[in-house]
Amino acid sequence: MKKFLYIFTYLNIYTCFFFGIKAQELTFSIKAEKPISQGTKDSLRMKTSFADFNALKKEADTVFLKLQRMGFIESELVQLQKENDSSYVADFYLGKKYSEIKVFYSKDDFSKKELQRVAHEITDTYFTLPFETIPTSLRKLTAIRNQKGNAFARLRLTEFEKDQDDRLYATLFVNNGNIRIVDSIAVKGYEKFPRSFLKYYAGIKKDEIFNQKKLVEQNENLNSLGFVSAIKPPEALFRKDSTTVYFYLEKQNNNLFDGILGFATDEDTQKLTFNGYLNLELNNNLNYGEQLLLNYKADGKEQVNFRAKITMPYLLKTPFGLSGELKIFKRDSTFITTEQQVRATYQINPKSTTFIGYKGYDSSNLLDVAVAGNPIEDFKSKFFIAGATYLKPQNKKLFPIKSIISFDGGIGSRKKEGSSEDQVRAESLINNIFNLNYKNSIFVQNTTSVLFSDSYLANELFRFGGINSIRGFNENSIDASLYSIINTEYRYQFNEGVYIHSIIDLGYFENETISLKQNLYSFGLGLGLNTKAGLFRFNVANGNTQNQNFSFSNTKIHISVSSKF
Repeated sequence: MKKFLYIFTYLNIYTCFFFGIKAQELTFSIKAEKPISQGTKDSLRMKTSFADFNALKKEADTVFLKLQRMGFIESELVQLQKENDSSYVADFYLGKKYSEIKVFYSKDDFSKKELQRVAHEITDTYFTLPFETIPTSLRKLTAIRNQKGNAFARLRLTEFEKDQDDRLYATLFVNNGNIRIVDSIAVKGYEKFPRSFLKYYAGIKKDEIFNQKKLVEQNENLNSLGFVSAIKPPEALFRKDSTTVYFYLEKQNNNLFDGILGFATDEDTQKLTFNGYLNLELNNNLNYGEQLLLNYKADGKEQVNFRAKITMPYLLKTPFGLSGELKIFKRDSTFITTEQQVRATYQINPKSTTFIGYKGYDSSNLLDVAVAGNPIEDFKSKFFIAGATYLKPQNKKLFPIKSIISFDGGIGSRKKEGSSEDQVRAESLINNIFNLNYKNSIFVQNTTSVLFSDSYLANELFRFGGINSIRGFNENSIDASLYSIINTEYRYQFNEGVYIHSIIDLGYFENETISLKQNLYSFGLGLGLNTKAGLFRFNVANGNTQNQNFSFSNTKIHISVSSKF
C-alpha cells in the first residue's frame, strides 16, 4: 500500500512540474547592427509572447519577410539566441533601407495612363514605386490585366540590380496566360428571368472578353431593375476550352399600390362624385419585364387626373420596345383634355435609350356660355415626337438611380375652328446625386418645359406643382407656357431604411395667356421611411411667389406611400 502511495505522489509531482514548464510563456525581442527606430518596430507589429518555440521561430521568420518588404532587402537573420529559459533575441543584419525602386516595363503590357494608378514618375521605359507599395501596386496592375481578359495573369519583379549609387532596379515580368472569352451565360435562382435584360439593359453578352470588374458592374445594373435582386456576386467557371459566367438572381415583388377613394353626392347636380387617389403599378408579372401603370387623382370638384400606361421592352428579343399612354385631365366644369401617346424605343447601350413616336391632344371647352376673353377653346393637336434618355444606376436600395438626363421634343400643329397653327413642344429632365459619403448626399434636379406657338390656349398649357414638381404648392395648380424648376435636397441617411432631407426648390414660369412671368421658391423638410408596407415619404414645404411675404398659411404637407406586393 505504501509503495502504491509513493508512486501516486511521484506521478502528481511530475505532472505538475511538466505542465508548469509547458504553461511557461516564451518572450521574443529583436536587435540589429544599428539601433532600430520605434517607428520601424511599430510597423513590424511583432508578437512578443509565445506558447512554444515553434511559434516563436515562425514569428522570427515573419519579421524577416516584413523587413524585406519595408526596403531592407539586404537584411539577414544572423541567429536566434536564447538568453535564458524563457527569453529569446533575434539578431538581424539590416543593411541599407531602400525607399524606392525603378521598374522597367514593356509598353505592350501597360500604357502610361494605366501606370498612373500606381506610380507618379513614369517614363517610356521605367516607372518608380515606393518600396513599401510594391505588393499593392502589383495587385492593382494584375487587376488591370484581368480586366483585359487575362483572367490568370501573374506579375512579379525579377532581375534585381543595384548601381554604383546604390539605386535599386528591377524588371516587371508579366505572364498574361490565355485570354478568356465568355462562351455562355447562366442564371441561377430565377430561371424565368427575361434574358433580353441581360443583353440590352445590363450589356452582358457572349463572345466578349472576360472582365471580372465589368461583370460586377453589370450585376449591379440588374440589381437596380427593382423586380430582381442579386443574391451574390457573379462567378465564372473556367474550363480548358470554355468560360461560363453565372449570375445568381432572385425575383422580387415589385408591384406598387397606394390609394384612398371616397364617394359623395354633389349638392348642386345630385350626381355621384369620386375623390381621393389611386396609384397602381404592375411590373414583370409575366416574366417579360412589362409594366402597367394606372393613376387616378380627384379632389371631388376642381381637378380629375387619370393616367394609364403600358410598356413592353425588347420585342422579339431585340433592342426595340413599345409603349402606349393615355392621360385625361379635367378642371372643374371648365375643360377636359385627353392626351394619347405611342412610342417606339431603341436601347443604344445599357445606359442610353432613344425613341420616336406620336402624341395627340383633344380638348373640349365645358362652359355652357361663351365668356369674352376666355382663352379656352376646343382644339386638337398632333405631334411627331423624338427624344433620348441617359440613366446611370447605383447600388443603393433607397436611391437606385444616380443620374438621369432626358430630352423629349415634338413638332406638330394645333387645329381649332377650322384654322391650323404650327407648334413646337420641348421637355427636359436632368438630375444627379452627389454622394459625399455613405450617409450624406446632395440631390439636384432641373425640369424644364416650353411650348412655342403664335397664340396660346389655357387648356393646352403645361400644369405643374406638388410633390413631383415644386413642393409647397397644390398639385397641378400652376399653368405655364414655359417653366423651369430646380429641386435640391441635402440627404442624411441613417440606415438602409430611413433618411431625412432638406427642401429648397426654385422655379420660374411664364403664362402667355395672361402675360404673367413669375419666380417661385419653397423651403422645407422631408422624411423617407422604407417600411414593410412600402416607401413612405412625408414632406413639409412652404411655397411662395415673387414679392409675396412669408406666411405659414402657404405651408403644404405632401404625403406619398408606395406599397409593394
